[in-house]
Amino acid sequence: MTTNTITQRTQTLVAVAMGREPADLVIQNGQWVCVQSGEIIPATDIAVKGRRIAFVGTDASHTIGSATRVIDADEYYLVPGLLDAHMHIESGMITVTEFVRAVAVRGTTGMFVDPHEIANVFGLKGVRLMVDEAAVQPIHVWVQMPSCVPSAPGLETPGATIGPHEVAKTMTWDGIVGLGEKMNFPGVFNGDEKMHAEMAKTRQAGKVIGGHYAAPDLGRPFHGYAAGGPEDDHEGTRLEDAIARVRQGMKPMLRLGSGWHDVATQVRAITEKGLDSRHFLLCTDDTHAETLVTEGHMDRVVRHAIARGLKPVTAIQMATVNTATHFGLARNVGMLAPGRYADILMVPDLSEFSAETVIARGRVIAENGQLIIHLPQYTYPDWAIHSVHLNRKITASDFCLPAPENGRYTANVIGVVENQAPTRHLRIEVTAEHGEVAGDMKRDLAKIALLARHPDTDGVRVGLAQGFGLTEPCAIGTTVAHDCHHMLVVGTSETDMAKVANKLAAVGGGQAVSRNGEIIGLVELPIAGLMSSEQAPVVAKKAASILEGFRVCGCRLNNPNMQLSLLALVVIPELRLSDLGLVDVNQFDFIPVLEQ
Repeated sequence: MTTNTITQRTQTLVAVAMGREPADLVIQNGQWVCVQSGEIIPATDIAVKGRRIAFVGTDASHTIGSATRVIDADEYYLVPGLLDAHMHIESGMITVTEFVRAVAVRGTTGMFVDPHEIANVFGLKGVRLMVDEAAVQPIHVWVQMPSCVPSAPGLETPGATIGPHEVAKTMTWDGIVGLGEKMNFPGVFNGDEKMHAEMAKTRQAGKVIGGHYAAPDLGRPFHGYAAGGPEDDHEGTRLEDAIARVRQGMKPMLRLGSGWHDVATQVRAITEKGLDSRHFLLCTDDTHAETLVTEGHMDRVVRHAIARGLKPVTAIQMATVNTATHFGLARNVGMLAPGRYADILMVPDLSEFSAETVIARGRVIAENGQLIIHLPQYTYPDWAIHSVHLNRKITASDFCLPAPENGRYTANVIGVVENQAPTRHLRIEVTAEHGEVAGDMKRDLAKIALLARHPDTDGVRVGLAQGFGLTEPCAIGTTVAHDCHHMLVVGTSETDMAKVANKLAAVGGGQAVSRNGEIIGLVELPIAGLMSSEQAPVVAKKAASILEGFRVCGCRLNNPNMQLSLLALVVIPELRLSDLGLVDVNQFDFIPVLEQ
């Protein structure tokens, strides 16, 4: 933006504030939630010119002209548009456009997006797709350049790689706001040259470095990670995690996604320990379409935080001004004040937070839960919708877990933890018969397999998992398998596991459930094997068939498809399965599935 453009904009805003020019929109007599001061100020008017706020005060009548639209906000709170501090579009199973369609009506007017899912499939050209689609949205969609592709070099094989050169290149792109979560935390505290070079390129560009410290150890490794430069972290699950991060100058991002419920424990740092709430942010991380449609987005997080003891104004600050300040954008968003974008929510009740009217960039875009504007269609290229390559038809024998000889073994088993991203490293006694180890439904012991699906990759890795509670001959598969997004299948029947794998290959990716040899749940995600171009309610209905399939098969976890999608994420303890083998994340090394 040129100096002349900025000068013209500020002169226009001044002219409106002084009454020399009319506003385009005036909102009258609302209760101003002033997040910058922590007050709720009654009988407040807001005057908007173009995309920005020109005046906030007790009387904006002097800004009203013959063509000015006037909205009566009596009995409504005027709240800044909500900002999601950290999230992944792809976890919603829908495109950027359709994600915006789903969340803008809920009051989300800004999102900080890390597209490392599509980056692990397509590399830089995948990031470019997301940046370009984000640029044409009616709300703010800032992109963080993925920092770890792959997330753990040597432990997994992505569809592409990203390094310091790519990071430096993207820091000049419009729409790139910083570096995405630095998931290779051992690489940071061990001084890995690539990790530190990417962070250096980001610092040189004056942008924010995202964090991801997933270990429970708060000793030297944690301090080393903090010293490396990550400026925030959403991986905390405990009270002590939130306290440790804020004391080290990091911004704890308290998350409530579809599967991750980490706000309740960590918010006690504010409600019980009295820590300064200015340094805490709210985020979703991963939210799939079904949650977006039935429960909400950042409005859901705000409601949850309030229910867990935060004052409404404090919760709103953590979803607005705190986030904007962290990313260096408080001059533009995060508060209702002159010069900022006119991202304004009209909310009847703060505790039961729900936006009846949503204004974004000075335009009313949603009323009573309905979008009233047109969203531009974004067309994905052919190469983006043909990304699942299994090279051959999969059979039941591909899911055999061979043993050197018959007899007793100690199995290293992935233990699923409900509503949390970390897993447990379980050691369970098993018996090999006929040269292999089978699953055991009586002990909730299922097979889990990762099928390589990127070009120049091949093979099937088989392990064991406990915690899904499957009680039927069945299988559930997904190509949403963080972070490299190969195909991941869990099941109690090798025949059903093959059925699911072949079905997902045929439809170009997605999630599927097979029970007794019959597909009973399916959501097609042909864009990178991660997203659908259909609208969120359609995808949500299909995604609901996956959740129902889990339940029919005996699973009672809150959000098992999200749990399944993370079982290949080799940067979150304790145990994960990659295309190269079973990974002990605490040690960042491979271990055998079976030990004698």
